[in-house]
Amino acid sequence: MSIPIASTSRRALLVAAAAFAVQPAAAAAASAASAGPVRITEGQVGEAGPGGAILYPSVTSCLTVTLRLCDGAKVGAHASLFKVPGELRSDEILAAAARRAGARRVTAVEIRGAVGAWHPGYFTKAIESYAEGEAVPYPTRPDPEGLARAVAAGLGLPRQARVTVQDVPDGDQTVV
Repeated sequence: MSIPIASTSRRALLVAAAAFAVQPAAAAAASAASAGPVRITEGQVGEAGPGGAILYPSVTSCLTVTLRLCDGAKVGAHASLFKVPGELRSDEILAAAARRAGARRVTAVEIRGAVGAWHPGYFTKAIESYAEGEAVPYPTRPDPEGLARAVAAGLGLPRQARVTVQDVPDGDQTVV
């Protein structure tokens, strides 16, 4: 009795291997999206993978900066007017977000929060950095254009980068 041996072509093996390799990546992306939003609190930077969401809790006097990346991921920064112990100051947070994005191209930047409470200069010199008696700049009116320019510069983006600014009432923010 002879048992027929199935002959498998090289092409069939490659197709099967490619299908197997794609399955775990697709499952991981779906798992990341269903795991719930990435929580980024004051003075922190974090990342949500493709399809994932970011939750910025308790945004009151803060600004959130979300970088949308070419691979579908999002890098988020929760900039606080005053430094939270153990976290990043407002003049450190954009550099940290840029490092997190790495070489991936930023397709858009969204700034949301207490726009009227922020002077664009807070991204280059935090309120805590001023010496006693030194004049701290404060906003006299909302300056969304100035904030957009300061954030783009702090991230090392070109002047024509797409940066939007939105004044949002106090509360949690979710970016999908």
